[in-house]
Amino acid sequence: MSAAVVAGLVTFGSYLLLENSEATEQAEDASPAQDAKQPGGEQPGGEGADAGGESADADGSIEGLKSWDAAKLGREHVAGAVDYPMKPPVGGDHNPAWMNCDGDVYEKAVPDVNAVHSLEHGAVWVTHNGKAADADVSELAERVRRTPFSLMSPYADQEGAITLSAWGKQVTVDDASDPRVDQFFTRYVQGPQTPEPGAPCTGGLAKAPQ
Repeated sequence: MSAAVVAGLVTFGSYLLLENSEATEQAEDASPAQDAKQPGGEQPGGEGADAGGESADADGSIEGLKSWDAAKLGREHVAGAVDYPMKPPVGGDHNPAWMNCDGDVYEKAVPDVNAVHSLEHGAVWVTHNGKAADADVSELAERVRRTPFSLMSPYADQEGAITLSAWGKQVTVDDASDPRVDQFFTRYVQGPQTPEPGAPCTGGLAKAPQ
């Protein structure tokens, strides 16, 4: 057998070994992607509130906290009224103008559609319906005045005496000394739920539209 034939056979054999080796590596590299979803396994994001519905807070660290799926809360600017499924509202379509929320305390009720825009900017909205003691209302008002990205107003239609709302989050308390007040402010003033971090709480409406 000539030297040229032998060299050709050796070269062909090396090519086959290299091709088989590359095919094996490609099959091994593809395995993790195929195994990412295990049959019958629970996938991330499988739990949560229904559209417009509420659920218990996932981490449970604030007792009685209600949460709504932020991804299902509308964020369109609208000119008219909005029928919110919760009172006070915690998100949804809203007016292009926000209520000032730089520690602003309003003596009269403010429109939902403007307050919701404040929540979109990361504000906490404290509301009371007349059932809370005057001393508690005054204490909360002072808390709001010294807290940027918060606002406070009366809200006759809410069930509890005092309600704290942020975008997609809400808790009801009976008095200003409830530890959940501090917890809520700490977590949700410009918290991770904020749809528009960095948006201002000044330059909006200083009083409710007539």
